[in-house]
Amino acid sequence: MGLQKPPGLTLRGETWHIDKDIYGTRICESTGTSDLREAVEILSRRIEEVRARRFFGARKARTFREAATRFLEENQHKRSLERDARSLAALDPYIGALTIQQVHSGSLQPFVRDKLKAGKSPGTINRDLAVVRRILNLCARLWRDEDDRPWLETAPLIQMQRHPDKRTPYPLSMEEQLLLFSELAPHLARMALFKVNTGTREHEVCTLRWSWEVRVPELDTSVFIIPRDHVKNGLERFVVLNRIATSVIEGCRGEHEEFVFTTQDRDGSRHPQFRMNNSGWKAARKRAAARYEHELGSPCPAGFRSIRVHDLKHTLGYRLRAAGVSFEDRQALLGHKAAHITTHYSAADISTLIACAESVCDLASRKSPALSIVRSAGSPQVAENAGGKGGTRTLDPGIMSALLSVVYSISYGTS
Repeated sequence: MGLQKPPGLTLRGETWHIDKDIYGTRICESTGTSDLREAVEILSRRIEEVRARRFFGARKARTFREAATRFLEENQHKRSLERDARSLAALDPYIGALTIQQVHSGSLQPFVRDKLKAGKSPGTINRDLAVVRRILNLCARLWRDEDDRPWLETAPLIQMQRHPDKRTPYPLSMEEQLLLFSELAPHLARMALFKVNTGTREHEVCTLRWSWEVRVPELDTSVFIIPRDHVKNGLERFVVLNRIATSVIEGCRGEHEEFVFTTQDRDGSRHPQFRMNNSGWKAARKRAAARYEHELGSPCPAGFRSIRVHDLKHTLGYRLRAAGVSFEDRQALLGHKAAHITTHYSAADISTLIACAESVCDLASRKSPALSIVRSAGSPQVAENAGGKGGTRTLDPGIMSALLSVVYSISYGTS
């Protein structure tokens, strides 16, 4: 005797569909199969799931893929959504089909092992794991099912990877800056010079537009206000210009109608330079490292050999601190997220911030050595040192006084 079709199953085309009211809960879905026996088994599982939830308090089984899909749908506004989507795509073969209750540090270990074997850094892996942690927290604390219960009873602890070889920031001394910048192509050199004097991020420098420039007639100067869509922390970025940054801007004025920093093509036209950390940067730091010991009289540090574009921002932070700039003003100049940071500054406020930014220029022109980079046990610090004692390396006054003339020539260079 053949298998009888139970109530609630309907054949649409070649696929069986469920449409059934079970204890007051209506289930409408495709079984995804044309085989009646498989469709009956799927219907039976759905009946048992509803029965378990109704009479025993069991939660509906949801896969991590289902939770990840909802996360992506609800976070279309997130600036890093594309990066999150790439993480979830990489994780899907490992945990996509698992229920959210089955996702934990143990079930993530195959993913971690494969990524480490492929040469991915612990930091990159932690970035992927952080997305999983965020989704599981939403399942436990925000998302609710039809019975007003959280999708997940408790979010598990996701163990992050240790990063013993994590690179520490490497702030440049004045003579190191001179050495590195002399090897950069002119268009990269002036971007780097602007960055090290304003503390802007690479993306902020590369996308800087003339339309963001705001004149301050009371001070006979201008500032840049970068829209929040182009800033990592989602807040408008207020950029004040010291005299070196101003000279860089004036050197770029008139080259392109929209973007401040551009490079010249062979046909003479100019286009935006959307990256600083490129092959030109890496080749320049390699050449500078080769000259380091001969010109500066000491072995080239590992941090200088792998100097990053972001280290220019760290450099400004260390120099501002060495110049005695207050913590609050350093936050404003570096664009760090803080409750008191605003783009609504009075002329007096702007004048104060400009004075703070100018103090960095003054470090290079003092008659007595003032700034030393102390790098002990792999941890860079900035200290004020007038006597050259205690293992710190002081700067030669002649080199320091020559630095400004060099950076000014770079800022007016053509690419």
